[in-house]
Amino acid sequence: MVLGYDKPVLIEGGGYPGVWLECAPLEGLVYGRFHPEIALNNHEVFFHHQREDGYLPCYVWFKEIGASQIQMVVPIARTALQAFELTQKEAFLARAYTACARWDDWLVRHRNTRGTGLCEAFCEYDTGHDNSPRFRGLPKECDQLDAARCPKAGKLPYLAPDLSATVYGGRTALSEMARRLGRCHEADLWQEKAETIRQLILKYCYDPQTECFYDVDADGRFVTIVGDALSRVLSEHVVDQPMFERIYARHIKSPDGFWTPYPMPSIAVSDPAFVRELPKNSWGGAAQALTALRTPRWFYHYGKADDHRVLMERWVEAILRAPQFMQQMNPWTGEFSTAQGYSPCMLVFLEFVDRLGLRQGGPDPTGR
Repeated sequence: MVLGYDKPVLIEGGGYPGVWLECAPLEGLVYGRFHPEIALNNHEVFFHHQREDGYLPCYVWFKEIGASQIQMVVPIARTALQAFELTQKEAFLARAYTACARWDDWLVRHRNTRGTGLCEAFCEYDTGHDNSPRFRGLPKECDQLDAARCPKAGKLPYLAPDLSATVYGGRTALSEMARRLGRCHEADLWQEKAETIRQLILKYCYDPQTECFYDVDADGRFVTIVGDALSRVLSEHVVDQPMFERIYARHIKSPDGFWTPYPMPSIAVSDPAFVRELPKNSWGGAAQALTALRTPRWFYHYGKADDHRVLMERWVEAILRAPQFMQQMNPWTGEFSTAQGYSPCMLVFLEFVDRLGLRQGGPDPTGR
């Protein structure tokens, strides 16, 4: 159990003593197929600690609750909706809707300082991209450990395509929640808000010359690193199929991009910023278990089931060779490193074994 919450949760494991907003809800959802209460608890722990102003804690550890960043990737509204679909707990759906709507409101009030309508990144930990060249030389946490305060450093704040995509995905989920709750007018409003930010992501953060999404610094310039932020935009289905096919062919399926022998590295391998030393806990190049766990959210949506099967086979092969469930691996050799006992890697194995049909009674491998 973690601080201030008396129900069991699935923690990150390894060197991470608790739950993080960017990943714990999805992890709880995946594990919830075996223990449905964990799917709920890994959301409720954040709702329980939500502040009066709507802020959701970036993490809840055994001895600490964090407020120094937003640490946001997979929309908690989307995984909460899926947790409801798994458990059919109507009270949970209503609670999740209220909490996630308040969270969206907090983001609008505090992460739109440039007035563009997009969600801004203030520090490295906002996106969970630890030790990534994306934020090289910039603070890891927000000023005075307050997620509403942007440090006066570099060219911050960034217009962040992945954080904005998370807001987009959260709003589409809120629209579906509202409709299920019989609030049809609110559902329409959420869908309008979602489409507005989707168009803004395309307007500000997409470069048609390189067919990639980038941060935009305070001077209005692209931070031209081809990294994992791209896959996070795809995860929320921001782009239509024709645009996806162009991006996919140029970046995702390219051996110079993300289609290494063990997909997907956290930075495109041909990008000058790629950190070839692959140090521990590095989103500068290593293929991360969290990224792999998120791939079903977009490969199936865009009709890439055959490629996803290859990705899954490579990950399962590498995990079977590893001495422990660990955080990251070498995208060329499949050798794992960092943080033994890491639950996202365990979940990758369980999820992919099921989807590959290697465990009797597994779910439909065509995707959920």
